[in-house]
Amino acid sequence: MARTKKIKSAGRFGPRYGRKIKERVIKIESTQKRWQKCPYCKANRVKREAIGIWQCKKCNKKFTGKAYTAV
Repeated sequence: MARTKKIKSAGRFGPRYGRKIKERVIKIESTQKRWQKCPYCKANRVKREAIGIWQCKKCNKKFTGKAYTAV
């Protein structure tokens, strides 16, 4: 059996959907899951709670933003 490259978070799809769509999923998920910058305290401590809802873990502010990035 041939070896394949690791496909990061899109590996859960297996052989379905094609390479280009999986690359888009990887790009979107990697930006939405990393720490974002807080517009209030300027710290990189913002995490996504739901679609468009973000919360800073430092100053505890909850605010709305874009779906995949905070600002």
